Amino acid sequence: MPNSKIDKDVCIGCGLCVGTHPEIFAFADDGKAEVVADGDDASIEDAIANCPVGAISAE
Repeated sequence: MPNSKIDKDVCIGCGLCVGTHPEIFAFADDGKAEVVADGDDASIEDAIANCPVGAISAE
């Protein structure tokens, strides 16, 4: 399973990743998304493709 990473300097806290993949992403206290668990390839690829500002990447 790949790990994902969120660039907090780029994240705008829109919540798309949290809404579509809550098993992987959640909101941090700063209102931006954070990774809370590893995800499967398809979920990570979907989150990367749909992030409007390109803040998510795979490690």
